[in-house]
Amino acid sequence: MYSPYAASLLKAKDKHPVQFLIGGVIVPLVVTVGINGKVSSVKKYGTSEFDNSTGAYELVLSLVDNFDLAWRTMHVKTDVFCSGSLIHPDRAARQLNVGGWSLESTYGIRLYAADGSPGVNGTNDWEEELARTELELASQRGRWHPSALLMSNRSVLVVGGEVGSNGAPEPTLEILLTPTGGPTYKFLDYLNRTDPNNLYLFLHMLTSGRVFIGYCNEARIPDPVTLDTYQVLPNIPGSVTSFVAGRTYPMEATAVLFRQYPPYTDPVTVLICGGSNFGIAFDNCLSIQPEVEHPEWVIERMPSKRVITCIVTLPDRTFLIANGAQAGVAGFGLGSDSNYQALLYDPSQPVHQRISLLNTTIVALMYHSELTLLPDGRALVYGSDPQTPGYPEEMRIELYYLPYVTDGRTQPNFTVEENDWDHGGTYTAISVGLYEGTTDTMRVSMLTATSSTHGNNMGSRTIFPEFTCNGNTFTVTAPPNSYVSPLG
Repeated sequence: MYSPYAASLLKAKDKHPVQFLIGGVIVPLVVTVGINGKVSSVKKYGTSEFDNSTGAYELVLSLVDNFDLAWRTMHVKTDVFCSGSLIHPDRAARQLNVGGWSLESTYGIRLYAADGSPGVNGTNDWEEELARTELELASQRGRWHPSALLMSNRSVLVVGGEVGSNGAPEPTLEILLTPTGGPTYKFLDYLNRTDPNNLYLFLHMLTSGRVFIGYCNEARIPDPVTLDTYQVLPNIPGSVTSFVAGRTYPMEATAVLFRQYPPYTDPVTVLICGGSNFGIAFDNCLSIQPEVEHPEWVIERMPSKRVITCIVTLPDRTFLIANGAQAGVAGFGLGSDSNYQALLYDPSQPVHQRISLLNTTIVALMYHSELTLLPDGRALVYGSDPQTPGYPEEMRIELYYLPYVTDGRTQPNFTVEENDWDHGGTYTAISVGLYEGTTDTMRVSMLTATSSTHGNNMGSRTIFPEFTCNGNTFTVTAPPNSYVSPLG
């Protein structure tokens, strides 16, 4: 049953809570903030509408006042159009990109080790041969619109997609690194049955080590070892007027995990917002705790309808919801009636009182728009390529100033000397500058680095670890295992 939503306009002190940052050079398909603090993006290559596009670029945020210096040209060798991406679990925090547009590119595995520093260009570029020669990574099946997830043992799970652009279904999953002994991909009848409405499906690691898979209007939990279905969850509801509908591409919603905190025994909550029934988009978010006894979906109203939408995890445990259309589905020319209103979702509030209004933009951000969090706590929104009459291709990059940025408080600063952490270990941050409140009210949050594509932040999770304070230092206890926090 629906309850009336509670929405309130936040009074930001900043006069420009949505701000133009810089003009882009492409409409990105994947956006990632690298370990170097820069924003990398990849785009169609070989089938691009721009004759001079190389398919990959990096934005140096400290140089945005100089367009020519702000952008570094990079290169991909095969077409990354509608691939999947995440951060590989190594010290270089390499970006791993899987799949692509057609033919050999659908088998592509690409790596980029972000280098350089603010104001200083790096020299690394995207590598494709390196994935095979050094990491022995190879795709067994070609995929367009796949999803990927970092598993607890550092392997990468790749699921679903199609064999090429608008091609036959690829209703399988596989593990990278591929074990010896021949093909190990697994056929999934439930993806075959729901094709083509299950692309860019939702994958989340649960604290039991099992995996949540959300696809079309269904969800289930596979066993992490056999990858056979462990539990089928209740169907994902649509709306009061259309119970049977979809939440994954092309009826594209967006999904995240609620925060986790010590002792990490509370059940994990999955949140999905938006979606469509091929007509009017949905005006609701849904949440579920997949591993409780008799799990059920909780439905909350949003102030407006959204499909082709994006969500990003914020360091204060809230979520920013932005971009999208109010009718149609994902795909060229298939979405309309842009949604200009950003929302804030606060899971600490009671159900049906979690959504607040943020400011609006003047830029229509629909198909192929991306949203990501910057190191300073602002959110970056980039691109739109709907090919819908009245909605031009959009390359402007904007910043959202969140309430914790615009409320007049000074952000703390700190230095962490040790970057290699073990599960359950304790690590000290020094030279802490705490300008607001006291250590009694301080919180520490840890966010995974992710890549954003088609409203899907693959591997996103937020952890509020245990910590203690002593003078101007605080000591953090790392999460206890790779189920709570996969390696990386």
